[in-house]
Amino acid sequence: MNSKALKVLEFDKIIDLLKSKASSSLGMRYIEKLTPSSDFNEVKSRLEETSEAQAILIKRGFVGLQGIYDIEDKVKRASVGAALDPGSLLMIGNTLRVARMLSNNLASSEEEDFNYPIIQSLSNSLYTYRDLEEEIFNAIISEVEISDNASSELRNIRRRIVQKNQSIRSKLNSIISSTTYQKYLQDAIISVRGDRFVVPVKAEYRSQVAGIVHDQSSSGATLFIEPMSIVDMNNELRQLRLQEKEEIEKILAELSSKVGEISNELLANQEILGRLDFAFAKGKLSIQMRGIEPTLNEDKFINIKKGRHPLLDKDTVVPNSIYLGREFHTLLITGPNTGGKTVTIKTVGLFALMNQSGLHIPADFGSSMCVYDNVFADIGDEQSIEQSLSTFSSHMTNIVSILKEVTEDSLVIFDELGAGTDPIEGAALAIAILEDVKSIGAKCIATTHYSELKNYALTKEGVENAAVDFDLETLSPTYRLLIGVPGKSNAFEISRKLGLSDYVISRAREFIDSDNIAIEDVLQNVEKNRVKAEEDREEAEKLKSEIEKLKAEYDEKLAKMSEQKEKIMERARQEAFRITRQAKEEVDLIVKELRELEKERASKEKNQRIEALRKEISSSMGSLQPTVKSMIVPKVSSKEVKDLKVGEEVKVITLNQQGSVVSVDNNKKEAVVQIGIMKMNLPFKSLQKVKKDPKTTITKSTRSIIKAKSGRVKSEVDLRGMNLEEAIMEVEKYLDDAYVAGLEMVTVIHGVGTGVLKSGLQDVLKRNRHVKSQRAGQYGEGGAGVTIVNLK
Repeated sequence: MNSKALKVLEFDKIIDLLKSKASSSLGMRYIEKLTPSSDFNEVKSRLEETSEAQAILIKRGFVGLQGIYDIEDKVKRASVGAALDPGSLLMIGNTLRVARMLSNNLASSEEEDFNYPIIQSLSNSLYTYRDLEEEIFNAIISEVEISDNASSELRNIRRRIVQKNQSIRSKLNSIISSTTYQKYLQDAIISVRGDRFVVPVKAEYRSQVAGIVHDQSSSGATLFIEPMSIVDMNNELRQLRLQEKEEIEKILAELSSKVGEISNELLANQEILGRLDFAFAKGKLSIQMRGIEPTLNEDKFINIKKGRHPLLDKDTVVPNSIYLGREFHTLLITGPNTGGKTVTIKTVGLFALMNQSGLHIPADFGSSMCVYDNVFADIGDEQSIEQSLSTFSSHMTNIVSILKEVTEDSLVIFDELGAGTDPIEGAALAIAILEDVKSIGAKCIATTHYSELKNYALTKEGVENAAVDFDLETLSPTYRLLIGVPGKSNAFEISRKLGLSDYVISRAREFIDSDNIAIEDVLQNVEKNRVKAEEDREEAEKLKSEIEKLKAEYDEKLAKMSEQKEKIMERARQEAFRITRQAKEEVDLIVKELRELEKERASKEKNQRIEALRKEISSSMGSLQPTVKSMIVPKVSSKEVKDLKVGEEVKVITLNQQGSVVSVDNNKKEAVVQIGIMKMNLPFKSLQKVKKDPKTTITKSTRSIIKAKSGRVKSEVDLRGMNLEEAIMEVEKYLDDAYVAGLEMVTVIHGVGTGVLKSGLQDVLKRNRHVKSQRAGQYGEGGAGVTIVNLK
C-alpha cells in the first residue's frame, strides 16, 4: 500500500487508537504490523474476525484479557535449565490462568447461542496446565515472598526458625531484665545487626559484657554486642536461614523445570493470546466508534451510508453518504473553503484503508466497500523548502508518481487539483489528469474551485459533480455533501452579507464572462429547487411515518377489539349453558317427582308427553353449549409445554384441574391426562406443568448442598492474578460456601502487589454478613499477602 497515502490520510492515528484498546504487549505487536491488504479473501476474514470479537464483547460485556505477559524470554531461559525468579514464575502463572479462562469462557455452549468460529478456533488451540498454574500460585505469594505451602520441608524449616527466634528473644529478655546487666545497657531493648540479635551496651562497660561487637552508634557511646551465651543460637538461626534459602532455590528450580518441559506449548500460547488480544482490540474500537462491518463487493464500488470521519467527535460530526464506482467512476467536489471537502475525501480514503485492514467503519448498516489494489492520495500543502519546490511543484511531483503506479483497481484522491498556478492552465491540467486516470479505469474523487471542472463533470460521461452545502443566512457551512449538484462559490452573496456595496458587486459581475454568470445563476436556481425538494421530501416522509404509526395503532386496537368480542361471546355462551343446565336439572327433578306421584295413574300418553318436554329442553341447551375447543384450548393460551414425561403432574388450564400424564404423543403434540377417574386426550397448549412444593425441594437440595460443601470447601481461597471485580465475585461465593460448610476460620490470599486488591477486599469483608472479624496474616501465615477471616 502507498506509504504516502497512509500518512496524509492519517492511518497512523487509527493505529494509535487501536493500540489504546490492547491489553498486552503481545497484542500491540500485531497492531504495529497491521497494514491494509489487497487480497479479497484475507480482508473478508479480517472483517469477520473483528465482527466476532465485537459480538462477543457486546454479549459478554467484557473478556478477561488482563494478566497476559510477554514471557517468551523467561520460557526460553527455563527451557535451557535456568532457574526463574518468583516474579517471572508469577507472570507465567498469570498467563496460564488467562489462557485457561479464555479457553473456558469462549467455548461453545448448548445453553446459549454462542458460535464464533474464528475466535473459537484460536481459543480452542490454547494449551491449559491447571496443575502447574496452581503449583505456582500455591508456592509463590508475591515477587518477594514464597509461601509456607510450597513444600513440607520449607514449612518445617520456617517453624524451626520461629522457634529459634523465640528462644533467642527469651534468652536476651532474661539478660536485659537482670539486675546485673541493666547498669551496663544503654537501653533495655533487643536489636538486630546483620541478621544477628544484639543488645546495646554502654561503651565504657565493654569489658563487662562478654560477646562479639557487631556495630556502634554514630556517637560511639553505644556498642551493639552479641552476648556469648547466644552466639551458638544465632549460628543455628543463621544455618536455618541458609537452609530456607536453599529450599526456596530448590522449589524455584523445580517449578522452572516444569515450565521448561512445556516451553513449546507456552510459546504457542503467546502467539494465540496475541492474536486474541489484537482481535478484541479491534472489537473494542468498533464499539467505541459505533462501527459496522461493511458488505464486501468484488465490483469495485463503494456505497457509504452516513459515514463519519473516525477521528472527529462522533456526537458532533455531520454524517455523509458517498457512493462511487457504479453510475460514475470520478466524483468532483466543489464548494467554499472550510466547507468540509477535504474531510469528505479523507473519510473515503481512510474508510478504504480501515476496511482493507479488517477494521469496522463508522457508518450505517447497508454500507458496502470493495478491495483496491492500492490507494493514492495527494492532499495538503506539499511545499518543500529543502528541495526548493513550490506548492504546485510538490503536488505535481506527487501526481506524476501516482500516474505511473495507478491501475484500474486503484482509488485515487486529489485535493485542490490544479491549484497553485495560473487558473486557466491549472484547470486545463486538472482536466487532463482526470482524463488520464479515467482512461486507466481507476476510481477517483477530487476537490476543486475551478468552474471549468464543474462544466467538465456536467458534460463528461462517468464523471459526477458534488458540492458541500453552505448556509447563506448564517454564512456558515453545513458540512453536508450533495452528490449530483455542482457547488457554487457564493463569493458575491457572502460579500454582500458582509457589507460590500451592491455597486462594487455589480462592477465585479461585469468582469466575469456572461456564460459563467449564467451558469452560476443556473446553479443557484438548482440549489433553491433542491432545498425545496429536500424540504418537501422530509415533510412527506414525516407524514408517511405518522400515517404508518396511526395505521399500526388502529390495527392493534382492531385486533384487541376482535379478541375481546370473542371472549365476551364465549363467556355469554358459557353462562347461558350454565343457567340452562341448572334449569334442566330442576325440570328433571320435577319430572321424576311427578312420575313417582302419578306412577299408578300415569298413562302412556303422559309419559310420552313428559319425555318430549325433557328432550325439548335438552335440545335448547345444545345450541348454547360452548365448543369443545373453547373448553379445552383457551383462546389466548400460555406457552406450549415441552418435554412432557409420563407420570408428570400438569394443570388443565380451562378446567382448572390438576392431573397426571398417562401417555405422550410428541408428533401430534397431545397427551392423555388422568383427572381423578377420568382420562382425557388433550393438546399441549391446554396444559401447564405443575411446580413442585418448594418446601420439600428446598429442604432436600439444602441438605445435599451442605453435605457436598462440607466435604470439598478448602480453608483458603487464592485471588492472586485477578482484578478487583473478579476477586470480589470469587471471595463472596467462597464465603457463602465456607459458611454453609461450617468453617470457622478461613484464609484469603491476595498477595502484596500495589495494595489495591487488599484494600478493596477488606471493604468487602467488612460488609459481608458471614464475616465475624478479620485481621492481617502473621509471620508463618503468609504475612501481608493474606487476610485471616473468622466466620460467624
